[in-house]
Amino acid sequence: MKSMLRNKKAITPVLSNVLLMLIAVAGMSIAITATYVITTNFHDIMGERFIVEDVWFTTGGEIAVYLRNTGKVSIRFSAVYVNDTVQTFTSLELDVAGHGWLNVTYAWTASSLYYINVATSRGTQVAGYYRAQS
Repeated sequence: MKSMLRNKKAITPVLSNVLLMLIAVAGMSIAITATYVITTNFHDIMGERFIVEDVWFTTGGEIAVYLRNTGKVSIRFSAVYVNDTVQTFTSLELDVAGHGWLNVTYAWTASSLYYINVATSRGTQVAGYYRAQS
């Protein structure tokens, strides 16, 4: 029994194997956590879809944009650009399959062409050219 306790040749390989296993488990835990965070955010971005169904140029200096959420997540609109310039607008959040009007304050003129770009808080954008009719 005493000779077994004096023989310490096997302790170093055992400790090194245990240490390597701990490093491997810690590394995989970090990788799994990072993958979960990335794919959750990616799922939200990929699930975010909306369309512009109609655009009305109303009296009183407003542009009314009718939007429909066709994606799998709720949408909050964060910016509206008219001719690449940020405009003020009424806040709008759409649930899944929701729809509603987004009213943009803009002094438009009849028969002019406008480039309207609507952006969400996650960065999804839908843009198009629309002509104001008198």
